[in-house]
Amino acid sequence: MRADARAADALSDALLAQGALSVSVEDADAGTADEVALYGEPGMPPVSGWPQSLIKALCEKRLDHAQLVAAACLELGLAPVPDFRVEPVEEQDWVRRSQAQFEPIRISAKLWIVPSWAVAPDPEAINLVLDPGLAFGTGSHPSTRLCLQWLEQTVRGGERVLDYGCGSGILAIAALRLGANAALGVDVDPLALPAAQANAQRNRVDARFIDAETAPDFEADLVVANILANPLILLAPLLAGYTAERTGRIALSGILKTQVQEVVDAYAPWFSMRVADGEGDWALLEGRRS
Repeated sequence: MRADARAADALSDALLAQGALSVSVEDADAGTADEVALYGEPGMPPVSGWPQSLIKALCEKRLDHAQLVAAACLELGLAPVPDFRVEPVEEQDWVRRSQAQFEPIRISAKLWIVPSWAVAPDPEAINLVLDPGLAFGTGSHPSTRLCLQWLEQTVRGGERVLDYGCGSGILAIAALRLGANAALGVDVDPLALPAAQANAQRNRVDARFIDAETAPDFEADLVVANILANPLILLAPLLAGYTAERTGRIALSGILKTQVQEVVDAYAPWFSMRVADGEGDWALLEGRRS
């Protein structure tokens, strides 16, 4: 069913309260000229939602679906009840179907990300074995790909690398596979650290992953941070302190092209910054330590 931005979240909650197993909210105009891209992050004004949202609810077959929708709308005082349709979902091997969504990702001619259940397309390449999990970073997002490509172009061998906001640990792992001497991953998410450590073991590299509050002194030749613009701005003095003076380099990603200048300004006291690469709406900034 469709709903406007004011009703979409409330209607989703009401459907769940009435017995829906799960609810998704999507842009009703996705794939058309009216599609609206929404980006939100800490420190930005709240995202209001799409002008028209498409709400999909997964429900048990035994339920009276019309009654469920009517009860949810009644709870909100929403009248008339929006048009909706019911489509059966056949029983499937959901694990296999989920795995089928994640195929090997080509980062470059010599760097791939390969799920553990897939066959590496190029056995001679550097194949990072990584499965989707609880931590951010599977290589499918442009910001992650931009960081991986930067590491491939920048790592020459023997560097000390800091991956701040490490998520799945993919960047620290890639740095070691590319020839770095040491890699430290830091994150505030307690779920990310064991996931990253498991990924490092799977790729047979000796990376360390620690909580941001207990991060030790660490002078890095290369610092990479794939987070979001506003946290990156706040972290500028901290990340500068981790970067080796005169010789250190930093790569920042998770930045929309419209946010580039404010991030550059935040890092200008410590780095000579430039836009090194981009993909779609996303930019990667590179800086050399002053």
